[in-house]
Amino acid sequence: MHEPVPCKGAVLTALSVFWFEFLKEVVANHLITTVVDEYPAPLSEQRGQLAGRSMLVRRAEVFPIECIARGYIAGSGWKEYKQTGAVCGVKLPAGLRESDKLPEPLFTPSTKAETGHDLNITEREMADVVGDEATKRLKELTLEVYRRAADFALSRRIIIADTKLEFGVKDGQVILVDEVLTPDSSRFWPLDSYEPGRGQQSFDKQYLRDYLETVDWGKRPPPPKIPEAVIARTGEKYLEAYRLLTGKSIADCGFRIAEGGSGS
Repeated sequence: MHEPVPCKGAVLTALSVFWFEFLKEVVANHLITTVVDEYPAPLSEQRGQLAGRSMLVRRAEVFPIECIARGYIAGSGWKEYKQTGAVCGVKLPAGLRESDKLPEPLFTPSTKAETGHDLNITEREMADVVGDEATKRLKELTLEVYRRAADFALSRRIIIADTKLEFGVKDGQVILVDEVLTPDSSRFWPLDSYEPGRGQQSFDKQYLRDYLETVDWGKRPPPPKIPEAVIARTGEKYLEAYRLLTGKSIADCGFRIAEGGSGS
């Protein structure tokens, strides 16, 4: 899309920082600081653009796999289940409805495509890429991160239906990298309106995806123009997700959002 979403970058940064701290006893991460004054000197000229929407991190050797945990059946998992009765090679009970809670959270890895969409793969296919030991470790970490985050979010009346995580290796240790448990990498549903058997309201980019399904577009460049009302509502949903999960507003983070940069 060409249109920026207001404060999206600030929400993704602040929420990732929140979860990195929340999960630090489960798995280490790549975050060094978000304080721009502590960044390398050459970045000082871009201070206004970087404040609130960037992180200084440790470089890691990243696994070429998206590690996905699914607690509910939705999205591509729902489409695959309707066709095959399984998700990423994992057979599921018959008769599940869209948005149903799964008996147990699933680990469903996917490729990291350079272009186009990622492709779901089986654990065996993942092991062929990264090895059996790494596959076992990443599965354990993905499901533990998901369980802890999902339990916490539920206490804030948000369902985390699924989430995508990325991991890397630094000094021989597996660490969490990239963003984590944000509206861009997860499906957040309001608990109060949850009803299986249909698609759910969301606090994430699914709202924008749903709008795009209503327009005549072949899902190839150039993208359609997004109405201002849809962009504004998407931004509101991101901010609301952050507020509900953390009990804070973006202003409470101490970030100064630069003029003209609110969408990244």
